[in-house]
Amino acid sequence: MSLWSRLKSGLSRSSDALAGSLSGIMGGRKLSVETLGELEDALIMADLGVTTAAKITEALRGRRDLATLDDAALRQILAGEIATLLQPVDKPFALPALKPAVVLLAGVNGAGKTTTIGKLAKKFQAEGKTVMLAACDTFRAAAAEQLVVWGARANVDVVRADAGADAAGLAFQALQKAQNENIDVLMIDTAGRLQSNDNLMAELTKIIRVVKKLDDSAPHESLLVLDATTGQNAVAQAEAFLATAETSGLIMTKLDGTARGGGLVAIAQKLALPIYFIGVGEQVDDLQAFSADGFSRALVGLDEEIG
Repeated sequence: MSLWSRLKSGLSRSSDALAGSLSGIMGGRKLSVETLGELEDALIMADLGVTTAAKITEALRGRRDLATLDDAALRQILAGEIATLLQPVDKPFALPALKPAVVLLAGVNGAGKTTTIGKLAKKFQAEGKTVMLAACDTFRAAAAEQLVVWGARANVDVVRADAGADAAGLAFQALQKAQNENIDVLMIDTAGRLQSNDNLMAELTKIIRVVKKLDDSAPHESLLVLDATTGQNAVAQAEAFLATAETSGLIMTKLDGTARGGGLVAIAQKLALPIYFIGVGEQVDDLQAFSADGFSRALVGLDEEIG
């Protein structure tokens, strides 16, 4: 299956829900000023957010060809408007030219953080990089075990400790080991935490502070993993992590498991952080580099634009 096919399939729940709403509004008719209110409601129901929905309908209201737009034309225009809103967060992920490049991943329990690390390990390895993983979620033994499984799949070393060990101390040891072995990329898995858990958030701050003792520019990327099935509730999670984790970019997972994929647009508008990757399935290739144009077209149910 091509990357586009995986993307379109992964967003099918969201696009089907939005398509159903659009069909109900249009009903074989052309768009009109009267139906713009219904369209705005449909976009809000698709979890794009009140602000985003208002921006899109306002742009449509100003079109001279409004009364000529049918369902197909409307989808094309919606894709274009959504892509324009997402363009500022569409930035390619690039590892710094440092060894080791230290990538820290944070997020709440269940967001798919550890699985995402495993998929990224395979991706970086395919690019010819040497990779090491640090299992700094010492709060749950199962988290370290899951990371070890992913490490075995990618044939990369996993630095771990017993459950309850000091996570920051383990991060320090892992970075030392990566430096000594001339590793290209060190990825640090941190404990899944609720943003309201002050102790675990303090631990995250400590991990960052400790790795800076070995490399004052580390972590070079601090990525926050968000679960798409939580919709715009992910905004509240993300805002709590921004300062604590020095978040530099986002990864949105589980877009295949929700009809609320439009929430990514609202989150992008609210947080204004690069969205580097999106997860649209369980396979390694289902973690894709984010594309504003590709995401927008898949969200409204269009085919891939060629050329």
